[in-house]
Amino acid sequence: MITIKRMVLGPVQTNAYLLHDPQSQATVAIDPAWDGEKIVKLAEQNGWQIDQIWLTHAHFDHLGGVAGIVKSLVSLPTIALHADDLPLWRVQGGAQLFGFQLESTPEPNLLLQHGQTLKVGAVEVEVRHAPGHTPGHVVFYVPTAQVCFCGDVIFESGIGRTDLPGGDFETLMNSIREQILTLPDQTRLLSGHGNETTVAQERQHNPWLQW
Repeated sequence: MITIKRMVLGPVQTNAYLLHDPQSQATVAIDPAWDGEKIVKLAEQNGWQIDQIWLTHAHFDHLGGVAGIVKSLVSLPTIALHADDLPLWRVQGGAQLFGFQLESTPEPNLLLQHGQTLKVGAVEVEVRHAPGHTPGHVVFYVPTAQVCFCGDVIFESGIGRTDLPGGDFETLMNSIREQILTLPDQTRLLSGHGNETTVAQERQHNPWLQW
């Protein structure tokens, strides 16, 4: 069974996650929001070593810790991002628009695609393209654990903003309908901000989905 650790980091309180497979000792950092050294330290405290970084999308508050992780590791990890968000990556996720300057990092070396299968050890993870918040937004669904790392697509009683460059409300709502609400009701939704929720809870109570 996989192990998940959450850290809330950065100027807008973004959720960063460590996903670990105890059998293989493989460890992935999902959306390393900020303070990459702190993320590495948490991994090391658990006896883990990060070997992959997966990004749901390329906004600055979800990738601000990538440089710190890369600097802390002996070898370059896999850095995974959907190709449609590469333009956003190349402008540091819009950091300068909000008054921040990020350290430069190597470009992603794994381009994600809808339907792709990633692995954490022997644990399979499905990539689902879910644009609308950004053009290349994806979610990571782990069927055996009934959990979905959904970035900024959907939150507890909320949805991702669509007023930033590349955002589109109708596209986002379609992504929610096709990529989130098609998951089993008991699926845990681990969002980019705020509390954990489930597909059933959002289907029943999210005000954006009640029409």
